[in-house]
Amino acid sequence: MAIKTDAEYKSFCDLLEKMSGISLGEGKQYLVVSRLRNLMKEEQVEGLDGIIAKMRQEPKGAVTMKVIDAMTTNETLWFRDTHPFEILKNQLLTEHYKGQPSRSLRIWSAACSTGQEPYSISMTLEEFYAKNPGTGKNLSKIVATDLSDTVLAMARQGEYASLAIGRGLSQDRLKRFFMPMADGRSKIKPEVASRVEFRKLNLLESYALLGRFDIVFCRNVLIYFTADVKKQILTKIHSCLQPGGYLFLGGSESLNGMNELYEMVHCRPGIIYRRK
Repeated sequence: MAIKTDAEYKSFCDLLEKMSGISLGEGKQYLVVSRLRNLMKEEQVEGLDGIIAKMRQEPKGAVTMKVIDAMTTNETLWFRDTHPFEILKNQLLTEHYKGQPSRSLRIWSAACSTGQEPYSISMTLEEFYAKNPGTGKNLSKIVATDLSDTVLAMARQGEYASLAIGRGLSQDRLKRFFMPMADGRSKIKPEVASRVEFRKLNLLESYALLGRFDIVFCRNVLIYFTADVKKQILTKIHSCLQPGGYLFLGGSESLNGMNELYEMVHCRPGIIYRRK
């Protein structure tokens, strides 16, 4: 497979961005070719124009979802970067429950991929509740969303091979929060999994059905979008956050020109954002 013209490549990029928000930019033709080669064979089309036609025919169809899956990295780790989860456990949860131990808690993990982030959040909550008995353990909820049906199915299953388990998960947490399976994989324990609800969501669409949250994790996601789309997403997240609620972004992401909506909070290490 090869991309025939620059116009064909631009048409694909424009369509991908319209449907998913993913902005490829220039010079990524090789990436597109390498990631879509197998899908081309599967769909029995010779060129990118054939895939474009199928995407336009069914914007939410199977081919479109497979293209988005292929073009999304889905790179994820347990407790990625460490400090966001330490900030959550040592600062935000203490603040949230101060004087209100039976208070409910809602956290959103956006673009959750195969589940490592929301399950890491849930394990963090378990560790906090173990040290703070009497807090609202049974009133905490994590909503985890992603655009991809494929990764959501894997996340809901909560079963991971040894290679995936080894990426950021300590042996102590493996023993405490996972059950060994006969085939060598590990399955997340019910007390951790039951707190997490997985839902399909395109970040370009409405968030109205999600409800309001005390804390939002939207980490290492905005790097795929243009500046205008980032601003739209961050504005919609603001409307989902409770007043004074907190937003976590990835280490290479920031809020430029949105000081009217968010206040930067330095945690040393790490930066989070408080909803104004």
